[in-house]
Amino acid sequence: MNTARLSVRVFLVDDHAVFRSGVRAELSRETDMEVVGEAGGVAEAVAGINSAKPDVVLLDVHMPDGGGVAVLHGIDSGPVCLALSVSDAAEDVIAVIRAGARGYVTKTISGAELADGIRRVAGGDAVFSPRLAGFVLDSFTGRSPVPEPPLDPELDSLTPRELEVLRLLARGYTYREIAEKLFISVKTVETHASNVLRKTQQSNRNALTRWAHRRRID
Repeated sequence: MNTARLSVRVFLVDDHAVFRSGVRAELSRETDMEVVGEAGGVAEAVAGINSAKPDVVLLDVHMPDGGGVAVLHGIDSGPVCLALSVSDAAEDVIAVIRAGARGYVTKTISGAELADGIRRVAGGDAVFSPRLAGFVLDSFTGRSPVPEPPLDPELDSLTPRELEVLRLLARGYTYREIAEKLFISVKTVETHASNVLRKTQQSNRNALTRWAHRRRID
């Protein structure tokens, strides 16, 4: 009788190419896993996942054009999704779980722990980094619902495109890289960045980055 373990087919979604490369390298050490595709944006991810039909999708939460929630809403049923994010904010965890993710772990996880999490969600388990499970339990039992975010007039004044530019600036992208990523001109990026600085009342990019990180914009 053949007792060989079947490979878990994994699709990576993250808008940082270097991070995807690192995850791919980690998973390549696992004899029972195969990375069958990757994507750096929502539309590319939806098309790739629906085509490759993986068993598990490793899904970044914060990306332009709707992030992980938009991917979850766009893909066909079939693969299970494990959110992998730098954020451990309750509202992020609840949003992707309600959208259909099977688990949520932070990017501080080790390669071995990540591989184990992939196996577990592929096998039907729900997987969470330790302190995040409480958010989900509290939310779904109604004992401690996630509060409405406080009013933030400066943040609310930004247009969706300005918010996209802000996220990429906070992640350290150059104007040219942002232009290429959003398919707009460098001049347009400069205009958006200027508007963001004015609306948030920040004096320079370093101050803006700190302002964004305090609001968990990444």
